[in-house]
Amino acid sequence: MKLSYVPHGVCPTKIQIDTEGDVINDVAFEGGCNGNLKAVSILVKGMRVEDAISKLEGIKCGRKSTSCADQLAFALKTMTPDDDSEPGIAA
Repeated sequence: MKLSYVPHGVCPTKIQIDTEGDVINDVAFEGGCNGNLKAVSILVKGMRVEDAISKLEGIKCGRKSTSCADQLAFALKTMTPDDDSEPGIAA
C-alpha cells in the first residue's frame, strides 16, 4: 500500500510511505533535515508498522509538540484499518 501523507507542525511538506502487509518497504520525506530523515527512513525499512509506531510515537522536536518521527507514526496509524483518527492523506 502506498500513502502520501501531509504532516503537521514539522518542516517536511510530505511523507511518502510504501508498505506490504504490515511491513514498511520505504519511507521518503520531502523537506526537513535531509540526513536525519534519511536515517529515520533507513531505520524503519523492513520494520513492522506496529513496531515503528510504538518506537516513534510521542517523540518531540525541541519545543514543538510533535516531530518528523511522531508524524511518521501518525501517518502509519492512518494506514491501519482499526484507526478512527482524522487522516492527513493527500492520495
